[in-house]
Order: sequence, then structure tokens, then C-alpha cells
Amino acid sequence: MREINICGVSRNRVLPEAQANNVKKIVPRPLSRVNGWSPPLHSFQAICWTTSLVMFVAAFGIFIPFLPRSWKYAAYVLMGGLSLFHVIVHLVATTIDPADTNVRHKKDYSEPVPTFDRSKHAHVIQNQYCNLCEVTVSKKAKHCSSCNKCVSGFDHHCKWLNNCVGSRNYQFFFCSVASAAVGVLIVMVILLYVFIQYFVNPDELRTDPLYKEISAENIWLLFLPLWPVPVKTPVVLSILVVVFLLAIASFVPLGNLLIFHFYLIAKNLSTFDHRMQRQFQRNSHSAEKKELPLRKKGNLSQEKSSNLNWSQCSPSLNYRVSLTLMCLPFLFRMESQNFPALPPKSNTGFIAPAPKTPPQ
Repeated sequence: MREINICGVSRNRVLPEAQANNVKKIVPRPLSRVNGWSPPLHSFQAICWTTSLVMFVAAFGIFIPFLPRSWKYAAYVLMGGLSLFHVIVHLVATTIDPADTNVRHKKDYSEPVPTFDRSKHAHVIQNQYCNLCEVTVSKKAKHCSSCNKCVSGFDHHCKWLNNCVGSRNYQFFFCSVASAAVGVLIVMVILLYVFIQYFVNPDELRTDPLYKEISAENIWLLFLPLWPVPVKTPVVLSILVVVFLLAIASFVPLGNLLIFHFYLIAKNLSTFDHRMQRQFQRNSHSAEKKELPLRKKGNLSQEKSSNLNWSQCSPSLNYRVSLTLMCLPFLFRMESQNFPALPPKSNTGFIAPAPKTPPQ
């Protein structure tokens, strides 16, 4: 007899809960990223460009116009050239594909990366052959899990660039860090000058001709000379404090990173090599710490076993050893006395000395 479906809904459309849990979710395999503009973009990129834009607008639009006339134009030229250089090298370091030569020439970036099977291969790169990129790579190439490709002369994966740093773009990365650190340092010097000069002699900050039309001393002009915006003193000081704190928060990691890469260049190391050395030293140090208690435990067990063996000796042996120890002082005293030497041996045997006659 045919079963009638009253609701008109197929009962096979929804899997049972037990069966649904056993179904494996198919996760699409990742694609290799070409450069820093390949999706997914990183949030650090937005923070980097936003911070650079804020520093650029604050320096050129607010605080450089407060400088004396002779310093103003020098600051415009210096900061303008430095900012342009930083933007160029930063864009180049982000846009360059740092992949190995064979990866760039032979690999199809539109195809997904195969899944690495550790049951077949112990390492991703074996004998200079990458099992994921499926090409032969150079000696210093490493496979980056974030970019899903082998990078020539791999140094590290930079989240601020959203790109790997290798031999093809390391110079641009280094110049980007150095120019950013120097630019932030110049901005900090300008801010300190403006802040100190405001309390020492504020008239030195009002050298622009447009200030002749303003009589109030608590009114300041921003975005000179193109779009003057009058604001009061608390607004200027608040912007100065916020920008100065942002500059300090940017200069500390930039300076630390710049000094670190100066050290790596002097030692002819990469960031990856330095990291591997530190990890090896840490592992060896932890292994020594683990072996030290075992050595102490082994020494204690040896001492206990020796004491146990001594206590388990036979009573006669213990008695003989004790008697020997008791007789040692007497033997030493006998050795310290002068005894006559024995007569020399002869072929006739031992001749006893004649007895002494007692005195009459």
C-alpha cells in the first residue's frame, strides 16, 4: 500500500543528528597569495596606513606651519622627500612577489595548494623539492604557511605588509622601516619644539602673515597656508598630545625593529635563522635542566647501592676491616722507628750471630 505524504515534505531531506555529525565538512583548499594585496587583507595594514596618514596630516597641516620661516621650508622639503620615499619603498615591498624563481615561473596561482600528508613526507621541503609547490627550490627557500608558497631567501612573514619578506624585497622592507623610524623621530622633535616654545615664547609660533588679522592670543590657525582653520588653544594642545603619544607608540617598535635588523645584517643572519638558533638554544637548555635531576638521582642511587653493599658484607669481613683500621696507628708508629737492616743474602745461607756472653 502506498504511503501518503500529508505535509508534502520529503523526510529524506534532513539528515538525522547522528548521521549529520559523521559527515565531514569539506573545507576548500587554500590558494597561494601573490603579494600583500592578495586576499585576505590583514588588519595591521589598515592600522599602518591610518597611522601614516594621521602623522602626515598633523605634520604638514598643523605643526610645521608653527616653525620659524627658515626652519619651515627646510622641514617641508625634508619631510616631503622622506614621506615620498617611504610610500614608494613600502608599496614596492608590499607589491613584489617574493616567491622562489621556479614557483613564479612554473606554479599556477589559480590552483589550490595540495594538502600536506605527513605519512608520505616528513618535511614540506626535502632535497630542495617542495611537496606542496611541487617544484625544485633554492637552498634558502622556505615554505610560508601564510602565503602558501615557497619564498626565496625567506626572512619572515610581515603582517604590516601582509606579505613575506625574502631576498627579492628585503632591501625595500628595510628602507621602509628605516624611513618610517626617521620620519616619526622628526615629527617628535617638531612637536617638542612647538610644545616648549608655547610656554617660553608663543609669539615665535605665530610667524605666518595671516596672524596679523587675529588679535586674540588664544586663537590658532591650522592647515596653513591653504585652508586656515581657527581653533582655540586647548584644541591645539590636545591634538599635539595625541599625536605625540601616537608617535611614541610608533617609534618604539620601529626603532627596536630597525636595531634588530642592523644586528642581523652585521651577523649575516636572517630573522628565520636567528629564530632557529634561539629555539635550538632553548631546547638544549631545557634538556640540560631535565638531565640534571636525573644525574643527581643516579649519584644518590649509586651512593645508596654502595652503602647497601657495605652493609650486606659478611660479619667476618667487616671484623677484619675494622681490625685493620684499628691497627693502622700502631703500624705507622712502627714505620717511624729505626730498625737495623737485614744482613745481605749469601750462598751459604743465613748465619746466626754469636750469642753475647753475659758479664761476669
